[in-house]
Amino acid sequence: MSSTDEMPEEMVGHIVGDSAANERYVRANLGAKVRQTLGKLSFVREAVAAYFCARDANTPLRVKAAILAALAYFIMPLDVVPDLIAVLGYTDDATVFWAAYRLIAPHISAAHREHAAAYLLAEKPGGENTAD
Repeated sequence: MSSTDEMPEEMVGHIVGDSAANERYVRANLGAKVRQTLGKLSFVREAVAAYFCARDANTPLRVKAAILAALAYFIMPLDVVPDLIAVLGYTDDATVFWAAYRLIAPHISAAHREHAAAYLLAEKPGGENTAD
């Protein structure tokens, strides 16, 4: 992708690092991405725990920004390696997420993991799909 002119306006903030835009985008689209990838990707549970860490008022701003940027990249349908390519499609998403995860892991608490477990349970087929 050569410029931000080629993507939808709501995604431009994610590329240039607008943390507030990332937060809105992640909040609006995380559930659908989780439902799409649950059981297929090994890092979904950690990604959801990281999301709850980003929503925690006690999490440092730099950590929130890293989490939201990594999650926005994971959710964004346009990325370096398209997610539709079998096997390779999520390698770039996993690489970006795990790089950020090294920074944020010490900030993810047992409470964040518990919220993630409840969220994932609700997002499973047959679940209530109402968790936020």
